[in-house]
Amino acid sequence: LLGFFSGMYFWWPKVFGYQLDEKLGKIHFWLMLIGFNLTFFPMHFVGLNGMPRRTYTYPAELGFETLNQIETAGSFVLGIAFLVFLVNVFRTSRRPRNASADPWNGATLEWAIPSPPPEWNFDTLPTVHGRDPVWELKREQRGALPEPRAGSGAGIHLPNPSYWPLITAFGVAAIFAAIMMSPRWGPWGIIVAVALLFFGLYNWLFEKGYSEFRTPSHGGH
Repeated sequence: LLGFFSGMYFWWPKVFGYQLDEKLGKIHFWLMLIGFNLTFFPMHFVGLNGMPRRTYTYPAELGFETLNQIETAGSFVLGIAFLVFLVNVFRTSRRPRNASADPWNGATLEWAIPSPPPEWNFDTLPTVHGRDPVWELKREQRGALPEPRAGSGAGIHLPNPSYWPLITAFGVAAIFAAIMMSPRWGPWGIIVAVALLFFGLYNWLFEKGYSEFRTPSHGGH
């Protein structure tokens, strides 16, 4: 959970063009840290004391009540933390989309383009000479990365809109569903799901229109 939300805060300005509120973010962090440990840390001890997992009731004389009450209180703290995050998203969604291209002093290429990035990403294909190209560019500019100009992206190759990735994803999901339902469906469910997967992959790989260079105003990806 902590890793998931840290990624949300990190990538939010690049994806949406504005940053989440720092003060609410700190409140969210501390509530999440406290609630997470209150919820899951006592589970180690009740497990070592013999409480089975996924049991909705148990005899009172086993002595699990206190720790389980602490876990329940921690889960409520986690719920409050989620609400703080939702409030943060709602409040900051009305902010202007004016996040800088590089709010975190990043080292990789995604931090050299505007936030949010245009559909074509780069106006020209970047040339990379090292492991941390944006840091190297900052060193060349004496610590400052010039704000990227809003270009047209003319001539950048973009794939045509396609449904085949979605059909391929349905095929993957259908395989797992067919495996779980194999006692009822038999092997035919798996065969049909695998066929759907390869049908989507084949048409995705050999879809026409990828040799055409177009301006982003006439299509996206």
